[in-house]
Amino acid sequence: MTRFMDKTFWGLTIGLVVILVANFLLEDWLRFIGLQSMARGAVALGLLILWRAGLVSFGHALFFGWGAYAVALSQKIGITDALLGIIIGTIASGLLAFALGFLLRRYRAIFFALLNLAFSMILYGVLAKLEVLGSTDGIGVKQPSYFGITPEGANAHITLFCFTAIIVYIVALAVHRYLSSTLGAMTIAVRENEIRLEYLGYSAEKAIHVKYVFSGLLAGFGGAVMALAVGHVDPDSMVYWPNSGDFVFITILSGTGNVAATFIGALAFELIRTFAFDYAPQIWQLLMGGTLLVIVMFLPNGLWSLTEHLGKRRKSAPSPAE
Repeated sequence: MTRFMDKTFWGLTIGLVVILVANFLLEDWLRFIGLQSMARGAVALGLLILWRAGLVSFGHALFFGWGAYAVALSQKIGITDALLGIIIGTIASGLLAFALGFLLRRYRAIFFALLNLAFSMILYGVLAKLEVLGSTDGIGVKQPSYFGITPEGANAHITLFCFTAIIVYIVALAVHRYLSSTLGAMTIAVRENEIRLEYLGYSAEKAIHVKYVFSGLLAGFGGAVMALAVGHVDPDSMVYWPNSGDFVFITILSGTGNVAATFIGALAFELIRTFAFDYAPQIWQLLMGGTLLVIVMFLPNGLWSLTEHLGKRRKSAPSPAE
């Protein structure tokens, strides 16, 4: 327990307190950006698990959209509770990842990445054609209730933000605990040398399968949160391939050094995209691409590597006594 309560634990806890306090002071548009950042950050957190194992997915919009649609469909049968909706969306994506994992755990490198993309495009094509699911128009998502209470007006957005922040905090701590465990440590072993891992008695394919399921659960969780935040789901905004690109962008921007990095990177991504589109609508994509280029060239390990650079400077700085 003492080892678990490390800098990451306290950093996430302080961050949660700051977010909950700031929630009552934020404008609606900033609160919405915060919700989007938490949703996309959760998906990037799933990609972080895969990236540490040396795997890249170009199709995680598959699980993101699957979780979002699961929330919308659950409301069709009368389930309006936010917690139940998020649980349903998360489990639905986890089950899908479990089924696909039997195939995908056999592949590596570009084959793994593009197979994920292929499955996401299959889902996009199905959703775009199914009129019962709204086709390209999608499905509306009603304002959720919270343990039988349905807030109205501005309170609805404040409640959803607080509710999401608390769940994201719990999820981030759970992932941090997992990555600190023996099974989580196997991510690096899979990346470095699968043959040695097999000699130690562990199955690399089974380890990848487990990590793929965790990644799908996190992506489904993000999709469920996004569905409740936006109030609508459709193939273009949830499943289409540019969404998968956004998640990869956020992961590169964040770095894989810490679970908190994904949410910081997601917030930076949303702010850059919002202001770029607002002030330079003709070249906003150029600005986003330029940002990614700068990160890759000067911060190849993502924004989180800035903390390592600052730590090294503090250690190398002479003490006052000297």
